[in-house]
Amino acid sequence: MPDAFYAKSLMNSRELREIKLSSETKFRGNLLHVVRDEVQLPNGKTSIREGIKHPGAVVIIPFLNATTLIMERQYRYYPNEIFFELPAGKTDAGEDFLTTGKRELLEETGYVAKQWTFISHLYPAIGYADEKMAVYAAHDLTMEKIDRDEDEFLEIIEMPLNQAMEMLRRGEITDAKTMVGLFWAEKLAKGDWKAYARS
Repeated sequence: MPDAFYAKSLMNSRELREIKLSSETKFRGNLLHVVRDEVQLPNGKTSIREGIKHPGAVVIIPFLNATTLIMERQYRYYPNEIFFELPAGKTDAGEDFLTTGKRELLEETGYVAKQWTFISHLYPAIGYADEKMAVYAAHDLTMEKIDRDEDEFLEIIEMPLNQAMEMLRRGEITDAKTMVGLFWAEKLAKGDWKAYARS
C-alpha cells in the first residue's frame, strides 16, 4: 500500500509544481541571499514567493561511545537563547557535505572520526528557504585540537544519550536539527534503524 501511494504521488507531482517566471534579489549578504520571485501556479495564475537562498549545511551525530554523544551548548543571537545542539555548520564554496562535516566536527569540538555514515537530508525551513542539511553519524572519535572561528563560543559536553532524550522530552532541547539528530541517534543506538544510501 505505501509503495503504491508513493508511486501515485510521483505521477501527480507535476500537477503541484510552480514555475518561476522572474526573480529579483532583495539582499545579498555573507551567508544569506534574499529573493522575491514571481511564479506561475498549477492553475495558471501567478503569485509572489519571497525566500532565502542558503549554501547548505551539515549536522553531525558524534558517538563518543555507544551511549554517549558529543554535544554543544551555545548562545544564538536571533532567538536570544542558549541552546543544546549537535555540532553543525554551513558548507563552504566547493565543499561536499562530508567534507563540511569533517571540518565542522574538528573546528567546533576538536574531534575527528574514523567512521562516517550518511543518514539523511533535511530541510529546516521549507516555507521560505532552500537550505538543505545533510545528517551524518560519526563514530570512533579521537581528540585532536579545537580550531574555532574567532566569533564562535561553545561549551563542549559529553552527553549520555538517555539524558539528551529526556531533555528533549522535557522541552529543554528545542533546536530542530538537533531534535532530528537525536531521534536518529536513539534508533541507531538501539539497532532499530540502519542508515542506507540516499541521493
